[in-house]
Amino acid sequence: QVQLVESGGGLVQPGGSLTLSCVVSGRFLSVNNMGWYRQAPGQQRDLVATITRGGVTNYADSVKGRFTINRDNAKNTVYLQMNNLKPEDTAVYYCKIDLRISRDVYWGQGTQVTVSS
Repeated sequence: QVQLVESGGGLVQPGGSLTLSCVVSGRFLSVNNMGWYRQAPGQQRDLVATITRGGVTNYADSVKGRFTINRDNAKNTVYLQMNNLKPEDTAVYYCKIDLRISRDVYWGQGTQVTVSS
């Protein structure tokens, strides 16, 4: 059993910042790629940022220059630093990982981010 637990979501004003964390648990787990996705009501789930095990990152155009993805392989944890948040960033943010060797994919339950005045 693999568990992904996200934290750090909440309510912030436009221009504010939040940092999301996702911890992957499992004694024999070896994580390959990690990423963050988001889904607003009535919309599809879209990629926000990804990071390979070697640290190569990719960002959606809408968040470039504002969000930063990082990971700690020893802790099996991925972070998303979100700066200069905008109302359109409001969504449920989901952590996604895939495992080395097996290539199995797992999703977290999501954490709500609301940007509002």
